[in-house]
Amino acid sequence: MAGRGGVHQRRWDGVVPPECAPDPSILRLSASLAWEEAREPLHADIDTTKTCGVGPGMAFARAILPELQPRGTARVGLIPCAVGGTAIREWARGEHLYEQMVRRARVATECGEIEAVLWYQGESDAESDAETAAYQGNVERLIANIRADLGMPHLPFIQVVAALGK
Repeated sequence: MAGRGGVHQRRWDGVVPPECAPDPSILRLSASLAWEEAREPLHADIDTTKTCGVGPGMAFARAILPELQPRGTARVGLIPCAVGGTAIREWARGEHLYEQMVRRARVATECGEIEAVLWYQGESDAESDAETAAYQGNVERLIANIRADLGMPHLPFIQVVAALGK
């Protein structure tokens, strides 16, 4: 989710595909909790120990923007929270990443509604059969915890699954 598109030998090439281009109607909550125009790399000030590049966030926001009402005046606010290479256990209630995500979401609700969570994570949990077997239960617990802690029992949770080719 943090985005590694265009990253080669720990450097981002700076190439932004058209579907990820900035749009004044798409904002992001920065690490300092300020709203600003969203642009790649979305997670550069969040996932600070790795080189960030293009991720799915901007493309997702640009895809849904035309569907929002009223057309032409709606805005999308992204709340980047991803830290690449982390395991689901690091996103459990009480852990730093989870608590930081919930804190950022609460700040964002002061300016608008959270409509959904976009979740793209899991490769770190595929390193053993035991981790893979536990993933579904862990992600279900994560969803329940986020909904409870934000007081949003029906908050949509969109989980992106990457298809692995051979």
